[in-house]
Amino acid sequence: MEPLTGLWLRGWVLQACLNGGRPVGGHPALPVSPAQLAEDAVAVVGLGVTSLHLHPRDLVGLEVLAGPEVATAVAVVRAAVPGVEIGVTTGAWIQGDPGRRAELVAGWAGLAAGRPDVASVNVHEAGWVEVCAALDGAGIGIELGVFHATAARALVAHGVPPGTRRVLAEVRPGADPVPEAEALLRLLEPLGPPVLLHGEDTTTWPVLAYAARLELDARIGLEDTLLRPDGTPATDNADLVGYAIRVLRSLGPR
Repeated sequence: MEPLTGLWLRGWVLQACLNGGRPVGGHPALPVSPAQLAEDAVAVVGLGVTSLHLHPRDLVGLEVLAGPEVATAVAVVRAAVPGVEIGVTTGAWIQGDPGRRAELVAGWAGLAAGRPDVASVNVHEAGWVEVCAALDGAGIGIELGVFHATAARALVAHGVPPGTRRVLAEVRPGADPVPEAEALLRLLEPLGPPVLLHGEDTTTWPVLAYAARLELDARIGLEDTLLRPDGTPATDNADLVGYAIRVLRSLGPR
């Protein structure tokens, strides 16, 4: 597969979400360790990915927000693909106490080469405003995760926090993909930041195609789906990116 070139890379983001919260062994090629993440990063960046989203893990494979593990994962990946945007999660399922979560995130300010460029914050989670403030204070860009209309309305009512890089509009499994995406985009339109539109599991490929038609930022990877568009199992992250590039080439900007 040749790299995705042309208008897409000049004007839009293609992000690879390499592992997410999937358990160790959830897919034979799921990258967990920093070395595995770096190997996948090299493969997908070589195909045209311009942004990476990853969930750092501890030695037994559990997701963490602690500075040492975050720094190691980010630094190893950055050394493998210098100049590529690297993002991580701040998910509340990792640390349920909002105050402690914001405290951990604030500590990322001193991670040097291991400091992420961006981090996702889910608007429906308690303490999201404080976590955003901690990220901005640490000099880390914010990706606002919006999973449903209630979160979109809450974001519109609050306003976009300082440091926001983009909004991640996610169409959840079980939804009618295109109508749900349209509804989210209508609510988010007044806000201003770029929107990265993506699905999860059953909605992944229909939403990716819709994002391509609208020339919106998009993402793909083992966090979002384990399957190719035809329903067969994906080999790895690079396999998924290759299929996504075919969709983007056929439906995206000319």
